[in-house]
Amino acid sequence: MTPPAATSPQRRDRLIGRGWVQAAVLITLFGFFVLVLMGYQTYRSSPPIPERAVTSGGQTVYTGADVRAGQDVFLKNGLMQYGSIFGHGAYLGPDFTADYLHRSAEIVNKSYGGGSDTATRRTVDDFKRNTYDEKSGTLTVSDAQAQAFAALTRHYAEFFAAPEGKTGLRPKAITDPVQIKQLTSYFAWSAWAASTERPGKNYSYTNNWPSEPLVGNTPTADTVLWSVLSLVALIGGTGALFAAFGRWNWLGWHGRDQRELRFREPRSVPLTPSQRAMAWFFLAMAGLFLVQTLVGAAGQHYRADLESFFGIPLERWLPYNLVRTWHIQLSLFWVSVSFLAAGIFLVPMITRRRDPKGQSVLSYLLLGALVVVVLGSLLGELAGMRGAFGRLWSWFGMQGFEYLDLGKFWQILLTVGMAVWVAMLWRGMRHKLAGESRGNLPWLFFFAALALPVVYATGLLTDHGDTYTITDFWRFMVVHLWVEDFLELFTTVMVAYIFVLLGVVREKVALRVVYLDIVLYSVGGVIGTAHHWYFNGEPAEVLALGAFFSALEVIPLTFLTVEAWSFIRLGARQESRSPTPFPHRWAVMFLVAVGFWNFLGAGVFGFLINLPIVSYYEMGTMLTANHGHAAMMGVYGMLACGFAVFALRYLVPRKYWSDRLVSISFWSLNAGLAWMVFVTLMPIGLLQLYHAVDVGYWDARSLAYVGNSTNALFEWLRLPGDVVFIVGGVVPLLWLAWNAVIHRRRDRAGERDGLATQPQSAESADAADAREPELALFTEVKDPGGREA
Repeated sequence: MTPPAATSPQRRDRLIGRGWVQAAVLITLFGFFVLVLMGYQTYRSSPPIPERAVTSGGQTVYTGADVRAGQDVFLKNGLMQYGSIFGHGAYLGPDFTADYLHRSAEIVNKSYGGGSDTATRRTVDDFKRNTYDEKSGTLTVSDAQAQAFAALTRHYAEFFAAPEGKTGLRPKAITDPVQIKQLTSYFAWSAWAASTERPGKNYSYTNNWPSEPLVGNTPTADTVLWSVLSLVALIGGTGALFAAFGRWNWLGWHGRDQRELRFREPRSVPLTPSQRAMAWFFLAMAGLFLVQTLVGAAGQHYRADLESFFGIPLERWLPYNLVRTWHIQLSLFWVSVSFLAAGIFLVPMITRRRDPKGQSVLSYLLLGALVVVVLGSLLGELAGMRGAFGRLWSWFGMQGFEYLDLGKFWQILLTVGMAVWVAMLWRGMRHKLAGESRGNLPWLFFFAALALPVVYATGLLTDHGDTYTITDFWRFMVVHLWVEDFLELFTTVMVAYIFVLLGVVREKVALRVVYLDIVLYSVGGVIGTAHHWYFNGEPAEVLALGAFFSALEVIPLTFLTVEAWSFIRLGARQESRSPTPFPHRWAVMFLVAVGFWNFLGAGVFGFLINLPIVSYYEMGTMLTANHGHAAMMGVYGMLACGFAVFALRYLVPRKYWSDRLVSISFWSLNAGLAWMVFVTLMPIGLLQLYHAVDVGYWDARSLAYVGNSTNALFEWLRLPGDVVFIVGGVVPLLWLAWNAVIHRRRDRAGERDGLATQPQSAESADAADAREPELALFTEVKDPGGREA
């Protein structure tokens, strides 16, 4: 008799309507189609680099090779983490585009007599008239502009070679006359692009940024018009969304058919070897978090006192550009480590299966690789800023792009590490995925994880040999698209899955939330990337798209923040009905904080600076830092801490666990961040914005203004908040993670931390336990009629 043919396992049907899936796919594809078009425009319309800039008499002022070499000098010395170019970079030093433009305009105006209408007209004509000949690659400049170039070369030589420091850079940071000329050429080219009229237009390559009356730079019609239209889009879109969801209950919030839940004690949930290995990941996360806050505090001290660090000449060993590089890079590292660890930790809970063979070994290898990347990149940046690595500076030293400072070699290793992490998730989930529709939550979890290395890899296309506009296009694929969209997507899936695993919501409801997130963030987030490119050399069409769609980014933040309270109330009801304590109160509290800071930091503070007319005067001021701190720490930092607390609750034995320590950490982190934002960053940012409008952008970005007595007072007022944040917020997390490593649970066959032979509280619960797989985090106790489930 012939045996029956083997049949493949049946897939579970899709839990959500086809329309949700189609809407998510179509809207995402549309967003990326527009993003590709903007990329085409970037390559086609970015400001050219002339082969040579000459006077009318044929004397060479600088060459294209000088400009490109100057960009290299700017990057490998970490100057984007000190000042900025085209408004993008750090907040201590000047914006060198605006600085060169203003100083050169003053010199030119003075050479024409100064103070008269004739001198003003001739100055504006010198800077506005586009004298670039595309065929020959020659830019013709006036004799007055050539004299300004020579004078500013001497100025920057004195500035960067200052033997006593006192600027935030190390003493004698750049002394080579050739490099000084190259650096000045780079600044001169950026000022030319910011002032000369784009061919066929009445505004510059940077849409007339920065504001500079001496050269006739004022806001364009596009800047004003699209600011108004973006406000209309925000108000109209928010109203339409709330009207739609008020009319139709698309999410369908309610409990698990009103059944009561019995939450398992964390120590009664067995852990796999790979889950236990995550204790080391969270210890590394907390350690990196501590170092990041310490170097951040050191960097902030430069703004309070440029003279010294409490009597110590810190700039000799740790100049501002180095500590800020480390501060930003470590923020990405410690948050990423937490996300990677949380993904690995959740897989056995999602699949309710043991680890595949060798999964824990791969976990330790991944951690070792991360340690190599972190230490290698940080030390490479330290050595690279001091001239190490020769022509390989961008590979092993630092690339110098803000948020992509690490050398390309380390960037590649980090990308490969994330790819290995995705492979580990696949190994752990492949049996689960085989039985699921690709539209269900397990597949979305995997796809969201897969997107992280794929999107991050686009940052590899950033090349120091390209023009600034092109490099900035690719840089923001990481800064915005990776961080604000795809990390946000992975976050939503992770949080939704945690609530499903805890039994707080049904999987179908969580799935709707995830698809809603994809739809709403794709509407504004993908195309909204362009709000970073208003004034960096992109055409006005990109400004229009960025302004309109970035306004739509605020709508999901507003809506999901309101809906988050439904989530929280739902969880509270489940906890109140449960006959056992809810073990993850503080992990959920961190998620509540995420909702608050997501709305305030990313939504309110983000929209405040994203209007083109505001950004025109504000870009590169402390209001940008205000948004960055509230959004990065408030959203991703709090999430990383929440994930850590969730996992550590299982990893740390009960006798070594302290809810009190977690509560201190939670309140200290939130109070310290609120102090940082409302006492220092926001007031200083508003004052700086006012000064930029009233006096001038270049002056608002000068060292003289940044270091004035009023700003210094606000910077000193930040000190108590930083102490609370570090001592009360970070240190307790580090202590709990240390306990997870030292006192890590050791699950054995037939043993659950001493509970294997102890009966559980109720017979009905025992019966439910017998039916549920052992990795379940809850059991259902009763249905609405009181009958045992």
